[in-house]
Amino acid sequence: MAAATVLALTLAIASCGTSNKLPKYDDAHFAALQERIDNHTTPDNVKCYYTEATDLNLAGKILEGTPNPYARVDTIKYKGFTASENRQVRSSAGLMVIFKTNSSVITVKTKWGQLYNAANTMPLAYGGYDLYIKDDNGEWTWAGACDAKQGKDDQEIVVVRNMERKMHECILYLPIYTEIYSCKVGVEEGSTIEPLKDAFRHRIVFHGSSFTQGISISRAGMAYPLQFMRHTGLQVLPLGCSGNSKMQPYFADVFVDVDADAFVFDTFSNPNYKLIRERLIPFIDKLIAAHPGKPIIFQQTIWREHRNFNKYTDAVEQAKMDMVTTMFHDILKDPKYKDVYLVFPDACEKGSHEYSVDGIHPDDHGYYLWATSIEKPILKILKKYGIK
Repeated sequence: MAAATVLALTLAIASCGTSNKLPKYDDAHFAALQERIDNHTTPDNVKCYYTEATDLNLAGKILEGTPNPYARVDTIKYKGFTASENRQVRSSAGLMVIFKTNSSVITVKTKWGQLYNAANTMPLAYGGYDLYIKDDNGEWTWAGACDAKQGKDDQEIVVVRNMERKMHECILYLPIYTEIYSCKVGVEEGSTIEPLKDAFRHRIVFHGSSFTQGISISRAGMAYPLQFMRHTGLQVLPLGCSGNSKMQPYFADVFVDVDADAFVFDTFSNPNYKLIRERLIPFIDKLIAAHPGKPIIFQQTIWREHRNFNKYTDAVEQAKMDMVTTMFHDILKDPKYKDVYLVFPDACEKGSHEYSVDGIHPDDHGYYLWATSIEKPILKILKKYGIK
């Protein structure tokens, strides 16, 4: 039996979990596997050459032309951001490098700006890289992640190695909370690396709170907008701003200038109910004036588990949710707001309370549930506008 066939059979059985009938393998099977073990694809002394991500396809930016290409908003041009907001929009959260290569190894080198750490988020997420590769079935499949050693400039870090030397389509997600000045992607000498264009369709802005940024995920590609992007093939332009998504007028000023086909907002998690009542209509009106006829989709805030037994927190959270439904009761009836929608995400399975990391943020599976819960309703809305 050919080595490739043996390996494929082994992986197929392993992926199915336990079986009532266990297979038995002969010496030839293990000899074929041992050959792969002894002759791994990437040499131990492999030498790589590097390409700046901006020379490939640096995707996920809502606006180009930032002084630092790895920042998401030009805080010199757009005024009003607090110190915390300024730091956050200069981070690389949601940015990704989309490319193709036939290298057996992919590495990265980074020049760091302002650093970050958190108790409720993995270093792989806030200061590391996350790689997905399209498999033979056309599905984006996880391939590797790495801690990029925050603060240590130009260290060569391996993301994945020992791949087959054929052309692979890749998405490399950048750190979600740390500022970077340079991201270089490395492949082995003698291989090629090229920008991958047109892998995703349209331009869909996702703006919101720490949920949209991906706080509490284990690695950078697990934020719910990025999962939504992989699942649907729609190009997502994410701008999460942890704790600071409160429909501020200066955020609306940024979105006025964004060229996008649709807007999706997670803007009810951070403000209290009084701020929602004050800011929602002016925020919507500014967007409609700048982007007439384009869908503007809001998400109700999710159930946050820290309210389960804390009566004060429960009242605060319920007031937000009730203010949203009260205002949309009228908004959805007003012809002026015919392109405004409200959808209801869910980051937990029915009857379960098992997916919270810190009482506020979901874990990876919770964010997966969030992404899948909004997929059908958002796609249904977008279809009305020819966005498929």
